[in-house]
Amino acid sequence: MVSTTTPQPGAPSSRFARVLTRWGLPAPLFLGYLGLLLFMIGDGIESGFIAPFMADHGAGTDIRASYVITVYGVAVMLASWLSGALSELWGPRRVMMIGLVIWLVFDVLFLAFAVTGENYTLMIITYGIRGFGYPMFAFGFLVWITAVAPVARLGAAVGWFYFAFTGGLPTLGALVASFTNPIFGQYGTLWLSVGLLALGGLVCLLGVRERTGYQRLAPPDVKPVQSLVNSVSIAWKNPRVGIGMVVRIINTAPEFGMLVFFPTIFITQIGFGESRWLLLVSVIYGTNIFFNLIFGVLSDKIGWRTTIFWFGAIGCAISILLLYFVPLSLGADYYWVALLVGALYGATLAGFVPISALLPSLAPENKGGAMALLNLGAGAAAFVGPAIVSLFLGPAGAAGVVIIFAALYVVAAVLTRFLKLPEATRIAAEQNVSLQEVSRKATHS
Repeated sequence: MVSTTTPQPGAPSSRFARVLTRWGLPAPLFLGYLGLLLFMIGDGIESGFIAPFMADHGAGTDIRASYVITVYGVAVMLASWLSGALSELWGPRRVMMIGLVIWLVFDVLFLAFAVTGENYTLMIITYGIRGFGYPMFAFGFLVWITAVAPVARLGAAVGWFYFAFTGGLPTLGALVASFTNPIFGQYGTLWLSVGLLALGGLVCLLGVRERTGYQRLAPPDVKPVQSLVNSVSIAWKNPRVGIGMVVRIINTAPEFGMLVFFPTIFITQIGFGESRWLLLVSVIYGTNIFFNLIFGVLSDKIGWRTTIFWFGAIGCAISILLLYFVPLSLGADYYWVALLVGALYGATLAGFVPISALLPSLAPENKGGAMALLNLGAGAAAFVGPAIVSLFLGPAGAAGVVIIFAALYVVAAVLTRFLKLPEATRIAAEQNVSLQEVSRKATHS
């Protein structure tokens, strides 16, 4: 195992490396974080206009466009799971390369043939398969981080990951599109996203020379089918990992769910209008970006479970109630209050960031399997949240759904108390070594 302070080809200079290490960012992976940011900006450029663009270029209607995006979402969920399992088997860097190639090849086919020919079937195929791309690249890098970063600084390391991830998708990506759409048009902007994403992928894959990510992380005797099975069976072999996956689902399920019915309430019922609603969403996500980093660093000092319990679960249970009931009670004249409670919700969402450090630490001998379930939980949240809305919005109303979401966060708080770290991980934190070193010692013992 190469220490995060050992000079490597392409690594930052020793003085800069010490600064990065002090901030909790693994110095040998610095260019990986930079490349990830560029990659996610490229991926996020389309986030604000892709559905109507599809409707105008082959899908025909918003509903048919939503079918394409649904297929894409299924691919994202599957790829999120595979990224962890395959990183154990092939090494994170190889999985990231596959993800980059998939995204570039199928997006070029989507733009060059499906869009220009207004071919709906080809649109579903190319855009759907492209969905395997970004999770394999991004979450493959997350596995790399969890293998390399010292356990004592793992919370900060994953905090930096989500700072880059959400900074690009959708925040800076949507901002870039707001400037380029008037100049190049939506079609030209989509081609620009290909270039940005390719640049980010190359910066990451060519710039990072840390050797752990170049090799398989699983023991030599683990076979491909066994690795995939282990990435699922770990849920009952190590129940704490399964519980952690449920916590990860609850983390963002209400976020996806509220975006289904909050726009109508805030735009029409409260009377903010579309522009002020969109600004509120920007405040939520903008705040979330910076608190991803803040809570990542803080969690290494006060504990991952403590951060998730108080700032994430309990914090979100309170803030989502405030986000709905306060603006509804005060009305459109108190928009500034809505911005404050929106920022509070964005900040408390970031309180769940340490779950990406906690889950693989619960099973250092099968980090990839734990990360596979973590990523599966992230993908499943996109379905669970809207499903709750569709089931309960009619009988319970908007207020009832929000209360259900708050109750789910309380459930997450209770479940978090069961996520106690094993002795090996606690010792690794004290010795300032990585999870991969813990796994290697367990294999040879």
